[in-house]
Amino acid sequence: MKKRVAVLFGGQSGEHEVSLVSGYAVMAALDPRRYEVLPVGITRAGRWLAGPGAHAALVVAADPARLPTSFLPVPNAADEGTSASAIQREFSLLNADGALDLVFPVLHGPMGEDGTVQGLLELAGLPYVGCGVAASAVGMDKALMKAAFAAAGLPLLPWLLVRRAELEADSEAVCARVEAILHYPVFVKPANMGSSVGISKAHDRAGLRLAFDEAAHYDRRIVVEQGITAREIEISVLGNEYPATSVPGEVVPSGEWYDYAAKYLDGASQIIIPAPLDVGLTAQVADLAARAFLAIDGAGLARVDFLLDKVTGELWLNEINTLPGFTPISMYAKMWAASGLTYAALLDQLIELALERHQTKVGGALAR
Repeated sequence: MKKRVAVLFGGQSGEHEVSLVSGYAVMAALDPRRYEVLPVGITRAGRWLAGPGAHAALVVAADPARLPTSFLPVPNAADEGTSASAIQREFSLLNADGALDLVFPVLHGPMGEDGTVQGLLELAGLPYVGCGVAASAVGMDKALMKAAFAAAGLPLLPWLLVRRAELEADSEAVCARVEAILHYPVFVKPANMGSSVGISKAHDRAGLRLAFDEAAHYDRRIVVEQGITAREIEISVLGNEYPATSVPGEVVPSGEWYDYAAKYLDGASQIIIPAPLDVGLTAQVADLAARAFLAIDGAGLARVDFLLDKVTGELWLNEINTLPGFTPISMYAKMWAASGLTYAALLDQLIELALERHQTKVGGALAR
């Protein structure tokens, strides 16, 4: 019997367009012999659209300038929208009747990847792909993430947290504090955002002020990290209690660093899979990635990013992404493909992991 899978995409974050591409890729790759797909889109305003035309409706409303050129919309007419509360009730009712087997959230950034939707699905009693509420929240918030990594003894570059209220009160004092702890260049990031949205590299105080203005547009909490001359190494994680890791990959950005344009728009960045690392360093990347995944209590999937210092050779953990870009040409899927796992097989495994995790939680509750 086919499993009925609801695929969530869109969302209210700055990564709305990226989610549209990821959501389309997932729906196109799910084997129709094994799955019946229910598309569920979330508009920028938070309105939920269900049905075959949901994806097309969100594409029409999206900003074409920020959509990757490879984007292909679903050619269906838009269905009528329903409120979020109605969708929530529908999820609960469908689950009670056993008609909906699983939810696949392909939402990037706040209001989707940060534990909010995961909490809704927990309340509805529905199995879902990916990390749970706590892991999603910690993985989304770069400051909480770094605190968890530090507690687990994982290697981190120097960093500090700045609050938007501090900038509003005395931005020059904040800049002086940054300069007392770190040295230029520094990276300035919204604590809760992904796909390099809102991130800037600052080489001096004037650049730091501009970077704070950009990051504060997206979040009230801002992370400032020490910049180094580094190679960017990534690796994919798959599993629940015993996570497996793919071969690592290396990103050679087209610009000074791997910003939004380099990731999605200019097409000039170079991806090297597997990354040209020696055996020992490859093993270290895999070990640290699995430890980072377990440090936040990850489940299902994550991509873990590292910085390899070109001068000292030191390996630094940068961040974990609990729901990375999910097209067949995204790094997460490409690294698994290079490890022998096709995109369609990867989706199958993620669905099985979600069902396994749900049964484990239900079984544990019954045992008590």
